[in-house]
Amino acid sequence: MKTLCVDHIDVHYGALHILRDVTIEIPRGEPVAVIGANGAGKSTLLKSIMGLIPKTQGRVVFQENMDITSLAAEEIAAIGITMVPEGREVFTELSVAENLELGAYLRYRRGEKAEIRRDLDRTVSLFPILLERRNQIARKLSGGEQQMLAIGRALMAGPKLLLLDEPSLGLAPLVVDKIFDVISTLKEMKVDVLLVEQNLYQALRVSHRGYVLQLGKIVMEGPSADLLKADEVFETYLVKR
Repeated sequence: MKTLCVDHIDVHYGALHILRDVTIEIPRGEPVAVIGANGAGKSTLLKSIMGLIPKTQGRVVFQENMDITSLAAEEIAAIGITMVPEGREVFTELSVAENLELGAYLRYRRGEKAEIRRDLDRTVSLFPILLERRNQIARKLSGGEQQMLAIGRALMAGPKLLLLDEPSLGLAPLVVDKIFDVISTLKEMKVDVLLVEQNLYQALRVSHRGYVLQLGKIVMEGPSADLLKADEVFETYLVKR
């Protein structure tokens, strides 16, 4: 069963053709990574799935039979897709606890108090620093702590699918390792993941399947373990083994 199918989508910014005939699939329980250099169209892909940018061709289907191509972002969030944007975008003047509570806003309206409490416990078990800093204003957190908060806030929405945009960007290696270790455990919480990254090692380490996006097109795909061995991937990014 597929959690998400992106079916031959195109995206334009005015006259600029950013995504070209892009197709990806996210099977249930299998984290998927999209890797590519800066400017490849990775963030645009996530924003188009999330309904933040209109698609000019193709469609997006959630959980096999739900066409979400034309839904607004708030409607997509309500059905169980959450995005952690590049740059984190936490509410800087609110506390850590308030940021986490806002992540569960729609669930509070649905009366899911017990489920929210359970997910809060899970979230702070994944990122114990959030419990320690719960009363601290978010702007006073380090970059790594803000990234943990952004992921934690997204998890508080109770997503079925989590979209992650460059979670390693600008972070120290030890923090990156911690965040990717958490990402690798999300399937145990029954949260599927679509990750876009420039850090191909980490992205392919935590995913089951990968896609290589170059200048708005998918140029390679396959099991992540195979892509890690593919010379073409390393030559594309000028990465030495």
